[in-house]
Amino acid sequence: MQQMDVSARALRHNISVLRGVLTPATRLAAVVKANAYGHGLSEVVQVVSELVDWLAVHTPEEAAAIRALGVAKPILVMGFAMPEQLRLLDDGCHLVVSSVEVVTWLGELRQERGVAIPVHLKVETGTNRQGVRSENIPELCTAVQRAGLQVAGVAMHFANIEDTLEHDFAREQLERFRGAIEVTERALGHRPPWIHSACSAAALLFRDADFTLARVGISLYGHWPSRETRLSWMLEHGTEALELEPVLTWRTVVGQVKRVPAGETVGYGRSWRALRDTVLAVLPVGYADGYPRALGNRARVLVQGVPAPVVGRVCMNIMMVDVTDIPGVRVGDPVVLLGREGAEAVTAEELASLSGTINYEILARLSPAVPRRVVEGTRSRP
Repeated sequence: MQQMDVSARALRHNISVLRGVLTPATRLAAVVKANAYGHGLSEVVQVVSELVDWLAVHTPEEAAAIRALGVAKPILVMGFAMPEQLRLLDDGCHLVVSSVEVVTWLGELRQERGVAIPVHLKVETGTNRQGVRSENIPELCTAVQRAGLQVAGVAMHFANIEDTLEHDFAREQLERFRGAIEVTERALGHRPPWIHSACSAAALLFRDADFTLARVGISLYGHWPSRETRLSWMLEHGTEALELEPVLTWRTVVGQVKRVPAGETVGYGRSWRALRDTVLAVLPVGYADGYPRALGNRARVLVQGVPAPVVGRVCMNIMMVDVTDIPGVRVGDPVVLLGREGAEAVTAEELASLSGTINYEILARLSPAVPRRVVEGTRSRP
C-alpha cells in the first residue's frame, strides 16, 4: 500500500510567494509537465488552475489531459510534437517552435481542421538544445505568416543559472535574448505579446528576466532549484531564503516485521550484514515505484516519526529498514518515505544528494501508478 498526498495549502502558499517576487504585471505559468513533476497532473491542476494565468506542459497529450479536466486556461506546449500529436491541440493551446518543419505541420493542420495554433519562437541564446538562432528568426517568422499563423511569443531558457553563484552567463543570455526580440519585432512589424525567459531560479533571482510571462516549475512544488539558488537569494537580499513549502508526502506501510540474527546478511548481493540482533521492517516499495535503487544502505525513512535506515539493496518492489531502536513496530504501521512527520523530514534534496542526482529527478520519476490525493490540512479532498 502506498499513497502520495498533495498539499493544496502548500501549493497556494508557494504561488503566493512567487507572485510576491515577480513584477506585478508579469503573468505566471505553472509548469505541470512530467505528471506535474511527479505530483500528479490532475491533482495539481485542480488546485492551481484558478490561481495562475497559464499552464505549461511538454506534450500535446498533457494538454489534452488538462482539457479533459474541463480547464479552459491557455496552455503552453513546450516540447517537440509530430503531426499526429498536433491534432490533439485546440486554438487555446500555444506551441513553442524552433523549426520550419513544425510550422509547416501547423499550417497543414490549420488547412485541414481550421485550428490555428499560436506559436512562440524558442530562441537559442547559449543552451544549444531546442532553439532557433537569431539570424534564422526572419525565415521562421516568414514561414509562420505563410502558414496563416500568429507569432504570439518569444521564449528562451537559461543554461547555467541554477548550479552557480556567478551569473554572468545568464546575463549574457538575457542580452542575446533582447537582441532576438528586436530581430523578431523587425521581422513581424510588431512585438509579440508573450515574452518569457524565467524559470524558477530566474523568477526568484532576476527581475530583468520577468518580461510578460514567467514559467515556474520546481519552486511551485516547494523546492529551491539548487543550494546555489537559495544562497544567491540570501547573498542578494541579506536575509534568510523565502519559505517555500514542499507539496508532496509519500507514504507506505510496514508489510512485515522480522528478526535477523547478528552475522546474517540482508538483500540481494548480501550488501548489508547485521552487526547485532536486528529487527527489520519490510516495506512494499521499490525502484519500480520511483524509489532509487542507489539509496540502498544510504537513505532513511520515518517510522513513528523516527528515522530508520534503509538496509540492503532496494529491490524492484520491496525495501528493508532497520527498526531495532524503534519499539513496538507492527505490520500496517505508517511509514513516510518522502516528506515530514513531526519534527523530522526526509526531503527530495536529501534523497537526491544520496543518489547523486537532483531534486527534479527524484520527483519526476515517482511512478504515476502510485495513488495521489489532494489534501487540505489533515483532510483529503474528494
